[in-house]
Amino acid sequence: MAPAGKVTGFLKEGNEWFFKTGLPSDITVVVDGINFHLHKFPLVSKCGRIARICEKSVEKAFATALEEFPGGPDSFLIVVKFCYGMRLELTPRNIVNVFCAADYLEMTDEYGEANLLSKSESFLHKNILRNWKDCILALQSSDPVLPRAEKLQIVSKCLDALSVMACTDPSLFGWPMMMYGSLQSPGGSILWNGINTGARIRSTESDWWFEDISYLSVYLFEKLIREMERRGIRPENLVGAIMHYSRKYLPGLGRWQSGQGGKTRTVASFSMTPAAVDQRILLETIEKLLPEKKGKSFCRFLLGLLRVGLILGVSQTCKDSLERRIGMQLEMATLDGLLIPTYSDSDTLYDTDCMERIIDHFMTSESRITSFSPPSLDLETSPSSEPLRKVAKVVDNYMAEVASDVNLKPRKIRSLAEALPDSSRPLHDGLYRALDIYFKAHTWLSDREKEELCNVIDYQKLSIDACAHASQNDRLPLRTVLQVLFFEQMQLRTALAGCLHVLDGETAPAGPTTFPSDMAGQIVQRDGWVTVVRENQVLKVGMENMRSRVGELEEEFSKIKQEMKRVTKSHSSLSSPRLVPRKMGCKRLPRSSDAQPDNFDSNVPTPRASVEQPRSSRHRKSFSLF
Repeated sequence: MAPAGKVTGFLKEGNEWFFKTGLPSDITVVVDGINFHLHKFPLVSKCGRIARICEKSVEKAFATALEEFPGGPDSFLIVVKFCYGMRLELTPRNIVNVFCAADYLEMTDEYGEANLLSKSESFLHKNILRNWKDCILALQSSDPVLPRAEKLQIVSKCLDALSVMACTDPSLFGWPMMMYGSLQSPGGSILWNGINTGARIRSTESDWWFEDISYLSVYLFEKLIREMERRGIRPENLVGAIMHYSRKYLPGLGRWQSGQGGKTRTVASFSMTPAAVDQRILLETIEKLLPEKKGKSFCRFLLGLLRVGLILGVSQTCKDSLERRIGMQLEMATLDGLLIPTYSDSDTLYDTDCMERIIDHFMTSESRITSFSPPSLDLETSPSSEPLRKVAKVVDNYMAEVASDVNLKPRKIRSLAEALPDSSRPLHDGLYRALDIYFKAHTWLSDREKEELCNVIDYQKLSIDACAHASQNDRLPLRTVLQVLFFEQMQLRTALAGCLHVLDGETAPAGPTTFPSDMAGQIVQRDGWVTVVRENQVLKVGMENMRSRVGELEEEFSKIKQEMKRVTKSHSSLSSPRLVPRKMGCKRLPRSSDAQPDNFDSNVPTPRASVEQPRSSRHRKSFSLF
């Protein structure tokens, strides 16, 4: 109860608070340097702690200091007003501080019915824990008194309430949960307890709570994510909330999260301010919260975290964990994400050592982590994908990008090239391109150094175009060029033989044409030679014309043979072989004594058996390839 006299309220003069009642103050309470000139009776009747202090004091008027008072002078002023019987104003912003202050002063029902501790607990359960907005506000205001609030289980109760509401369809809450934003209903208003509120749920998407919880401190955010994980919230939703929180307090992640924006649902109307966070501690905490999943956007996010972590100087454990996570899903990484600049004293532009460690993690990872399921994160779950070949392609592009660095040592470019097994590259064009760029930027390399680097290339796995380019590349050592020319000739022979075989198969009357599978594989791999030949109609027409010409010549040859046989039987006097050509209108065969033999058609045979058979077989053999 208030002391006798007219109650006019509190008055502050500098660092002094006075309660105007007309009675002199008999106790002065000091809280964080602020002096409260009060009266013993209203305080002793409500506060067990102050009652014990007054019992120990023998003086009529004395002063006492309350060390580490929860909430400071503002919370103590609310408590004092309650003790003096003034109207108590509990809000989501002060409930945690007042609750802790009442516990500090031992304001239990033992020192008065419906004391402040029970009132605070009742307000927390009936008002705060049932409202999403109030829970967020209460948690944000609990930072100054966090240890005591955790001891009183205020924090755990608020986190549990938030995790339950985040797991539930927000349309079930209606008013007054979704209070932020414009609440206009041009039709389709929602009802709350039978009352038309005029409000309408704006969104039922699973990410409606991302922005709201981003106003919590790192410590509370971590505890909330852990509680949500225990509740069974989907991992992709948790990752979405973590990514949103990280983007807000780590501005360097912005460029790595393109396409992850969208319309933001905020609690700006709550007048909340973002939490003050230590970016290094935040990043180390975020890394621990991330699940063992993989996805394209998630991999890009991990690469962004690694880049920012190198700038902030996070612990080695955090860096190793990020590199391991990236390595386990390297097939989903992009070139721009892997081009991490060097932030140490190294002379190179890019951190190739980090890239090499990531590749090692990819090669040594035994268990494959699972992918997320929703398409919202741009994820790939195709079982037919070939991670090793995808990684080889990315690594080849990476080497081509860093090869222009004049400070990059030959051993480093070679170690990157040999980090993956030979089976990962069906073609070595990417390796050749990277080394060509490296030789162009490092003109001072000796032929021996170039040859050692060229040994990583399998010349049999170069395409026709790459062989043609390499055979004329003056940056390559002479021995390498000779090897390229040798394998280029082999490839051309194989490709030509395969093309002709395919053409013969197309002109066959029936039945499919078969040829060795290894030859077919080489033809397909050599830039689609079979397709090129089939589409070259001009060549096919020329081949058909040549075939018809050969047929005509064979016909004419058979007619000449029949005529020779007929003339020989009917005119025995013309049996001399020198007269046969004259009878048929041909010129006389020249003798060895003739000075200049006349020209003749080599396709027309003579009746001599020694000349006739070889010529016919030579015709057939010469055109048998077509």
